[in-house]
Amino acid sequence: MNGGICWVHIGDLHLDADDGWQSLARLRAIVAQVNDHVGEGADFVFLPGDNANHGTPDQYARMRDALAPLSRPWRIIPGDHDFEPGDLSAYDAAIPEANRPEMEVIAAHRCLFLDIVSAGAGGPDFRLTMHHRNRLAEELARARAEGQVPLVFMHAYPGDLAADGDGIARQFIDGGVAFVDTGHTHYNELLNDGRVIYGATRSTGQIEEDGGAAGFTIVCVTDWVVSWRFRRLDAPWPHVQIVAPADVRLITRPTDPHQVPRPGEVTITAKLFGTGPDAVPEVRADHGAAMPMTRTEDGMWRATVTLAAGLHAVEVRCGGGRDRIDCLVRGADAIPKRRLPIAPGEDCHAIGRWPIAGIDGAQLGPNKNGCGW
Repeated sequence: MNGGICWVHIGDLHLDADDGWQSLARLRAIVAQVNDHVGEGADFVFLPGDNANHGTPDQYARMRDALAPLSRPWRIIPGDHDFEPGDLSAYDAAIPEANRPEMEVIAAHRCLFLDIVSAGAGGPDFRLTMHHRNRLAEELARARAEGQVPLVFMHAYPGDLAADGDGIARQFIDGGVAFVDTGHTHYNELLNDGRVIYGATRSTGQIEEDGGAAGFTIVCVTDWVVSWRFRRLDAPWPHVQIVAPADVRLITRPTDPHQVPRPGEVTITAKLFGTGPDAVPEVRADHGAAMPMTRTEDGMWRATVTLAAGLHAVEVRCGGGRDRIDCLVRGADAIPKRRLPIAPGEDCHAIGRWPIAGIDGAQLGPNKNGCGW
């Protein structure tokens, strides 16, 4: 097992004077929390599009000013609101090329950053340019050849594309993509189409769920295991996140022991954020006795528990912070049946309500049950 990759997702900013620059204040608060509590525990910070509500130079300038104190690298992609002027010239002029790469390899993960707005006609007319379609195929092939885990960052789900969404989602499946990180929805959501996990983080501006509470998501991928947790800005620290094995909701490789461990000794791996130097987390399986975890050279915390075949509640606590997964344990000879994927990349595969991850399942946003914006 390796240290994997971890990033902070700051949802669609929709920076705008019309709301008194509300999301600008929230962005500054998120930057301060990342600096004070997350630090080097994250490889980078991601902004998923709809950064400037009208794509104006002033909105981008204010965003750049708020991000300037950030201690971690940041990466950004455009959304349909960034394309509101009819092109991305203001976006390109405001954002250094280093912050908007098309591809970057981080910790043996090939991160692909896609533009799904430039080929469209504006508004939510999402399409991949031919350049990005070709680049996607090339980079997925390179990831496979070099033994890397592919990750995709795009503004919306493949199911929201106006053209060939099914084909793109199947390309993700064939290319072995572990996780696709998106914005656009305005609400927290996870999809599992049986092969790929998709995540969407609620917007930082124009929030409709959870009483309008702002926050950010911490995403970790470790040996193909995806861990996703949303944090409200008013949530207390420390933050505890179990990064392996997989929660049963997020299994995409059912024969992989990293996701579905074998009966016997099972290693539980967690990350801590915002703790003091003397903090030691404890793990508990099925409400049994708690045992201390040990910090390893990669900065993770690990402990071994003994689990029989079946579904188990595994919890890690540190101070007032806690995380919990439902861990499926299965013998190597118990191979599950798998059918061909149906409607890949579509939100019919939403996992639904998951309170500990920050998902209420109501889908309150402009493309479901919320306002039109």
